[in-house]
Amino acid sequence: MRAALDAVLAAGVERGAVPGIAAVVVDRAGARYEGASGVRRAGSSEEMTVDSVGALFSMTKALVGAAAMQLVERGVLDLDAPAGEVCPELDDVVVLCGFDADDQPITRPAASRVTLRQLLTHTSGFSYEMWDADLLRWHAVTGTPTTASGDRAALSTPLMFDPGTRWRYGIGIDWVGALIEEVTGSRLGDRLAEHLTEPLGMVDTTFHPEGPMLDRRCAMHMRAGDGALMPFDMPLAAPDGFQSGGGGMHGTMADYGRFIAMLLGDGALDGTRVLEAGTVEQMLTNQIGDLRVEPLVSCQPTVTLDAEFFPGQPKTWGLTFQLNEEPAATGRPAGTAMWAGLANSYFWIDRANGIGGASLTQVLPFADPGAFALWADVETAVYRAL
Repeated sequence: MRAALDAVLAAGVERGAVPGIAAVVVDRAGARYEGASGVRRAGSSEEMTVDSVGALFSMTKALVGAAAMQLVERGVLDLDAPAGEVCPELDDVVVLCGFDADDQPITRPAASRVTLRQLLTHTSGFSYEMWDADLLRWHAVTGTPTTASGDRAALSTPLMFDPGTRWRYGIGIDWVGALIEEVTGSRLGDRLAEHLTEPLGMVDTTFHPEGPMLDRRCAMHMRAGDGALMPFDMPLAAPDGFQSGGGGMHGTMADYGRFIAMLLGDGALDGTRVLEAGTVEQMLTNQIGDLRVEPLVSCQPTVTLDAEFFPGQPKTWGLTFQLNEEPAATGRPAGTAMWAGLANSYFWIDRANGIGGASLTQVLPFADPGAFALWADVETAVYRAL
């Protein structure tokens, strides 16, 4: 496996798919492979390493989902109670029906109240403007900040459909972070550190990297029209600012591998239990019934291209994870959990084989063909080695 993965990573960098990539493969006991290739910043000599720090973006969601499920275990949060009982703002949300002749939004009351389960499964009705033309238009005509602003006001959006009636990727887990803060009285990052990341030894996972983490931080890269990767420094959020449960954390693949190993170990790693086995089972099984995951259609091509994992195959959703219902060409079996981060970082959790992995790059737009293909090559190499 090591020889195969080292070769895959090096080949991806050589062909210009990414400037640098770090990857891990884990089983229930911990790391089976840790490797990296390339550089942290295109044009530099700063080598990419498994402890290179990058923006996790939506890989944050699984961590926040686990923190929420810890509170469900304790009876502090309820998956199916109205979330507005904790955050009253959620009882005021309306459904966007369209726009009138003056380009003003037309809305109506939602048919039901949003629940925590719906927020965790992207069936609440909330969306992301980068994949929803109507929501992008709503932001433009109302002047409400978008998620790119890093402002909590970006959560004050309408629903795009009634709760529980469709699947659409959106800001639901940002709201989950708000629920966690409300019921615990703690900042989201402090809660995760105390009850999840520090117990698991994830020493480099945080909303606000500082000190030595900054020395290992990767540049962000944008794919130019000629295919070149242009580096830039993505601003860090202010330490006292909004902590986005949907995408605000930074971390390393060495750390994220420990999180995956914990899930493969039914909630425990190295003798430390952070979730009950039944909770992990629930998180990694279908929670949306007959609904199915829909393709992501881009409205902002500099940020994301159209995206779908395993096109043509039905996908369901657990509590923060996509689940493929059929075996995939990479070698993963049906029921494998996965998701990704906006800068083309990816992870998967295969409980049937007791194996999982993750890779970190810092390349935009999301679903960049080169970076996307490299992730598939990594996973394929793992299953061939097995």
